[in-house]
Amino acid sequence: MSLATFKGGIHPPDKKELAANKPTLEAKTQNRVVIPLSQHIGAPCKPAVTIGQEVKKGEIIGIPEGFVSAPVHSSVSGRVVAIGEFPVPTGRMVNSIVIENDGKEEWTALKDNPDYMNLSPEELKDKIKAAGIVGLGGAAFPTFVKLSPPKEKPVDAMIINGAECEPYLTADYRLMLEKPKEVVEGLKILMKVLDVKRGFIGIENNKPDAVVKMKGAAAGEKDIEVYALEVKYPQGAEKMLIKAILGREVPPGGLPMDVGVVVQNVGTAFAIYEAVRFGKPLIERIVTVTGKGIKEPKNLTVRIGTLISQLIEECGGMKEGETKVIAGGPMMGFALYSLDVPATKGTSGILVMSEEEIVHAEDFDPCIRCGRCIDICPMGLMPSMLSVLSENGHYEETKEYNLFDCFECGSCAYVCPSKRPIVQLIRLAKSLVKP
Repeated sequence: MSLATFKGGIHPPDKKELAANKPTLEAKTQNRVVIPLSQHIGAPCKPAVTIGQEVKKGEIIGIPEGFVSAPVHSSVSGRVVAIGEFPVPTGRMVNSIVIENDGKEEWTALKDNPDYMNLSPEELKDKIKAAGIVGLGGAAFPTFVKLSPPKEKPVDAMIINGAECEPYLTADYRLMLEKPKEVVEGLKILMKVLDVKRGFIGIENNKPDAVVKMKGAAAGEKDIEVYALEVKYPQGAEKMLIKAILGREVPPGGLPMDVGVVVQNVGTAFAIYEAVRFGKPLIERIVTVTGKGIKEPKNLTVRIGTLISQLIEECGGMKEGETKVIAGGPMMGFALYSLDVPATKGTSGILVMSEEEIVHAEDFDPCIRCGRCIDICPMGLMPSMLSVLSENGHYEETKEYNLFDCFECGSCAYVCPSKRPIVQLIRLAKSLVKP
């Protein structure tokens, strides 16, 4: 039987062996955390605290100012010592709350509710919203918004994304091995919120033990299926996952709900379970710290607001020689200009690349019209045209080539023989034109 997949894509070395067999450890708590008030797609939060105020772990410190937003909570107990603009992994300056940890670990409120599945869909959704949960696969889209499709777009399927196709990263893999039942419970909660009878979990076939674990956890759940997917990047992208599992194609400019589907990440499902069962807000997540440039690759449960420099130190520090540090993975992550930036809800990994892994492409060549980027584009776009138009300042014309259907997976740049910065040029065009 052939494995589920999609047309296009690439096969970069996955390099997951560096951290795949490292059980998840609790990262050390730090004396001070820097918690951005914008860790999600949509409107930033406004501060709910003042300098000098004492806060408890899990207390709301950022209040959403729009429908597409998510509250922010303190990841430690302690005292607010600063409120101001601080850098985040993407390079932007973001209004943030700095909290000095008192080490007391006092929670604002936690309450076990073993009968959570008896709650109504609206009650469940309210708990998810209050917990500040966003998509933990990297996009950080507020979860409750995804769970509020308009009536004219009925949803009949829920997919949990366990593909983790980004090279090096193993956070989702470890979560599926270590907390499979909790992930399945998160899926069941999502299915009840959306009133759907079909649930799916998609996992790339280079994680056979995770497939076995998740099938075991879903045994007896007649409405849940676990799919083994072909190992191919970007198998974990929402539209690719929907095509692979259900055979449905999201139309250009469309959303998964346009074909009756909602997709959530494995980590998001786990966070939903913890929020609904225990009332725990999203104040921590698993982060893979890996790469040939780090001395001790690890998977760590990290408090939001912990500085990346501290995580690298906890993993033995960087090896000697030239290194490059990326927040996320090598395909869709952001190169860091400073290590003194905080881990956020969207930080799935910290990749420290050694000199041998770094491709220097400061002097890229003109497009030679080879068509490789077109052949592998999972969205069926023409990345070469998009990049050439952007490079020459014809930004408005990029819309004629479906600019906003590109989700910046980086496959085009990976295969380009001219080493052109295709993704960066596409991002530039997106920043300068309106959808």
